Amino acid sequence: MTTAQHLAAIDLLRSRPFPAERGRSELGDSGPGYHLAALRTAADGVAVRREAAAEQCEAECEALAGALSGRWGEAQLISLWSASVRSAAGEDVAAPWDELSHSAASVYLWRVESHWIAVGLSRRAADDRQPYQLLAVVTEIDPP
Repeated sequence: MTTAQHLAAIDLLRSRPFPAERGRSELGDSGPGYHLAALRTAADGVAVRREAAAEQCEAECEALAGALSGRWGEAQLISLWSASVRSAAGEDVAAPWDELSHSAASVYLWRVESHWIAVGLSRRAADDRQPYQLLAVVTEIDPP
């Protein structure tokens, strides 16, 4: 996907009502008060391709953050580390922040009208088989 396609996907999510119950859509997961989408999934295999996939997703994330900052002003860069630690310790962290904190170390964040918009890059261990992902969240739930 291009940056323009990522922007269109975020605009689509912003225009959709939030469902009463958690479910799937063509872009990802949605639930009460949020939409969580994987805008890009970079499948990889060997180590060389893993590095290239990570670099590609990082570049797309930076380009998207730049485009969104052009629309809504400079983003806040927030760490999700404390939310991840609190969740792992059994504390209740609200969706979508709980799920996002287990995927992304940090996100770019904007407040737009009554919604929070966040974009970030999934992190993974070197031996993890999960693909890199460029993630976006549209939510009315305040960040942790």
